[in-house]
Amino acid sequence: MIKRLIPLGTLAFFAALPASAQPPAVITDIAPVGSLVQAVMGDLGTPEVLLPAGSNPHQYQLRPSQARALQDAGLLIWVGPELTPWLARTSENLGANLQSLPLLALPETHRRDYGAGHDDEHAHEHGDDHDHDHEAEDHAHSGTDSHAWIDPENGKLWLEAIAHALSEADPENAATYAANAKAASAGIDEVTSELTAELAPLASAQYAVFHDAYGYFSERFGLQPAVAISLGDASTPSAARLTEIRAQIRDKQVRCAFPEANHDARLVDRAIEGTDARLGEPLDPLGSELPLDAAMYPQMLRGLGKTFAECLGKP
Repeated sequence: MIKRLIPLGTLAFFAALPASAQPPAVITDIAPVGSLVQAVMGDLGTPEVLLPAGSNPHQYQLRPSQARALQDAGLLIWVGPELTPWLARTSENLGANLQSLPLLALPETHRRDYGAGHDDEHAHEHGDDHDHDHEAEDHAHSGTDSHAWIDPENGKLWLEAIAHALSEADPENAATYAANAKAASAGIDEVTSELTAELAPLASAQYAVFHDAYGYFSERFGLQPAVAISLGDASTPSAARLTEIRAQIRDKQVRCAFPEANHDARLVDRAIEGTDARLGEPLDPLGSELPLDAAMYPQMLRGLGKTFAECLGKP
């Protein structure tokens, strides 16, 4: 059975991993997590990221080569089944010797819940194995928001957890992992300071987004909660919901509506028809247009901040 590695405290080490003379083969789920792992590993290794740019993390079919890599890997570092329920099942079946670090399950990770009124279009993000008609009427739903990587404080915490996990597997390089994590954390602090100053003047600005994925970012940087046009990124809102969203956009005097990278912007266009909201550039919470390296994670954060600021900052 796959082993889950969750520390008892912030600085606690993980349950013993089989020590080796070299870094373990590491598998990650999404590019932002892969970037954090790469920052910690540095020149010692390169993690394999399962989700190609533009893929939907909630619904994905592994290629045979990826299934083999998962079977042969020593360590799986991922957000958790709330984001990729299919990976939980697959890793159980394929990874007999695989150690698992689900980052969202770390006790110190900042987690937020979706509020009341969220629908079953989003249920697949919470490990719900039931089939839903994604074009059906909206239904109330709540649960843990799985987009925790766009909170930079979570990114810093995860760097430390990744360094501990790698050090347990490869103690000879523990000092390198710790130093790399510390340097990457300082880089995240720098970005956080920049974005805090850049976004502070926009604290009262109202905006809409393609789907409900930006709560962690808005909370961290003091932005207003977004109006979510679609409550799931694999669903099409009903006509009744679009009418309701247009009313919210008018009532709240929404300034900007943001599409999302790798999704059709026409839905956002339809939602703002007849309102004073303008169309912003696409938000890219997965950094899908960035090179996948150690610098990708802070660049993804900067990109989100720049996209918000460029539209919301216009008079």
